[in-house]
Amino acid sequence: MNFKKYRAYPTMDMPNRKWPSKTITKAPIWCSVDLRDGNQALERPMNLDQKIKFFKYLVKIGFKEIEVGFPAASDTEYLFTRTLIERNLIPDDVTIQVLTQSREHIIKRTFESLKGCKNAIVHLYNSTSTLQRDVVFNKSKSEILDIAVYGAKMIKELSRQYSAENLRFEYSPESFTGTEMDYAADVCNAVLDIWQPTSDKKVIINLPSTVEMATPNVYADQIEYMCGKLKYRENIYVSLHAHNDRGTAVASTELAMMAGADRVEGTLFGNGERTGNADIMNIALNLFTQGIDPKLDFSNINDTIKIYEHSTGIDVHPRHPYAGSLVYTAFSGSHQDAIKKGMAKMQEHPDRWEVPYLPIDPIDVGRNYDPIIRINSQSGKGGVSYILEHNFGLIVPRSMQADFSQIITKVSDTENRELEPDEIYDLFINTYANIYSPLRLVYYNEYSHGKDGVRVNADMEYKGKATVYESDGNGVLDAFCKAAQSELGIEFEIVNYSEHSLDFGNKSRAITYMQIYDKDHNSYFGAGISSSITKSSIRAVVSAVNKILTGNQNN
Repeated sequence: MNFKKYRAYPTMDMPNRKWPSKTITKAPIWCSVDLRDGNQALERPMNLDQKIKFFKYLVKIGFKEIEVGFPAASDTEYLFTRTLIERNLIPDDVTIQVLTQSREHIIKRTFESLKGCKNAIVHLYNSTSTLQRDVVFNKSKSEILDIAVYGAKMIKELSRQYSAENLRFEYSPESFTGTEMDYAADVCNAVLDIWQPTSDKKVIINLPSTVEMATPNVYADQIEYMCGKLKYRENIYVSLHAHNDRGTAVASTELAMMAGADRVEGTLFGNGERTGNADIMNIALNLFTQGIDPKLDFSNINDTIKIYEHSTGIDVHPRHPYAGSLVYTAFSGSHQDAIKKGMAKMQEHPDRWEVPYLPIDPIDVGRNYDPIIRINSQSGKGGVSYILEHNFGLIVPRSMQADFSQIITKVSDTENRELEPDEIYDLFINTYANIYSPLRLVYYNEYSHGKDGVRVNADMEYKGKATVYESDGNGVLDAFCKAAQSELGIEFEIVNYSEHSLDFGNKSRAITYMQIYDKDHNSYFGAGISSSITKSSIRAVVSAVNKILTGNQNN
C-alpha cells in the first residue's frame, strides 16, 4: 500500500466558521440529475420509454426541477428533451434543466432543444480546478475565466431569441473543490456580472464536488466561504452537487446545507459516475426523521426501488438506508429485545416515534412490521417472543421465552439458516403445548368439597393404561396436582402461571403457560390450549409433568 504517493487535501483557514452551530430547518430546492448524471453512468443507458417513465415518476414524488440531459451530446439526448416538450409531458410547475459546455455550437444546439418549453434552466459549466487547468486544458486562470464568461454571454444573448416563458441560468465551476477558493469566487462573480440576477430572475451557482477529495467539513467550509464571497447573494441560489468518491456525499451535502446552500442536486440511491452522487432519497428521509417536511414523497419506497432498478439495471443494496430489504430487520437478540419493548412502549405515545434501532417507522415509507424481527442463531428471546406475539398472539412469559430461545438457537445453528414464523410457532407448540405422552388427560369432573374446597376426579392414561386420579384441594389446579403427585410418586410445585385468550368470539380458546420445579429445583415448562380455561391449565400441568417423566428438561 504505497500511501506515500498521496497528499492530504488542504483545509480551509476559517477560525470564525459559523456552520457548525447551525441546524437544518427546512428542505432545500431539490433537483434530480438521474436522467443526466445518473443515466450517463449506466452500463446500458436508458432508452426513450424508460426515460419518460422515470421522468413521470420524479414528477409524481415531488421534484420541481429535473435535469433531463445534455441535448447537444447525442441525438438520443436531444430527442428526449424534444419529446418531453412536444408531448406536453412537463407540468406547468416543473422546470427542466439542460446541461451545456461553454462552446458555441453546443450552446446553440442546447437552445434549439428548448424551443417551445415553458420553464427551463440552462446549465453552463467549465472546469476550473488546478489539475484540470494543468493536465487537461493547459490553460491559465485568465483563459479558463474567459471560457466561462464567453459561455455566459452567449447564453444571455441566445435567451432573447427563444420563447421559453421562464428561462433561468445556472453556472457550475466543474471540479470546484479542487479549485482555489478565491479563484472560484472570481469566476462565478464574472459570470454573475454578465447575467445580472434579480429578485424575480435568480441565478443558480452550483458548486460541485465533482470528485470528492476531502472530509465533509472541508466542503462545508468551502460553501460558507463562497456564500460570503459571491456577488448578488440575495438573488442567487447556491446549489450543491456532491459526488461520493470518499463515501460521504450525503454527509457533505448536509453540512454544506448548514453552511448556507439553498439547493441540492443528486440522484435516487446515489447513482452516478464512479461511486455516484449524493443520494437525494437518503437526504430527504434524513430530514423526515428530524421532523422536517422533505417536500418529496417517499411514502411508497417499494415503488421507488422498482422504477430505479428497472430503469438502471442496478439492484438496491439490502442494507441501503431506508430502502434496503434488511434495514428494518433485526437478527441480533439484544436488538430484537429492545425493538420489542420499544414497540410495546409506543402504545403510550403513538404520535411520537421512539423505537430503539429503528430511526423511522417502516409504515411511513410503505413497509410493514412483518420483517422487523427475523430469527436465526444470533437471535434472542425478545425476537422469538415478538414473532410469537405479533404473528400468533402468544404472550409467552419471560422465563419461558429464555427456555424456548435456546431451542430456536440450537435448531437454527444446526441447520445454518433463518427460521420462518410458522416454523417457530410449530416448534413452540410441539415443544410445550398439549403434550399427551406418557401421561394424558382424558376427562375430568370437579365438585365442591367442604366449605371452600374442590374435589377433582380425572380419567387419565399413563403409558396407555387407564387410571383415575382423585384428590381434594383449594382449587381445581391444586387438587389435580396433588392427585398427580400421589399417583405418579413424584414431587413438583408450580412456580409460574399465566394465561390469556387466543381468539375472539364465543368459540375463543385459552392458552395457559406453566413452569414447575421438581424436588431438586429443576425447571420444566408446559402449555395447554383449550376452549376451557380450567382445562387448558390442567393440560399445561400435564405437559410440564410429562417433561419430568421423560427427563426432558429444557434448560
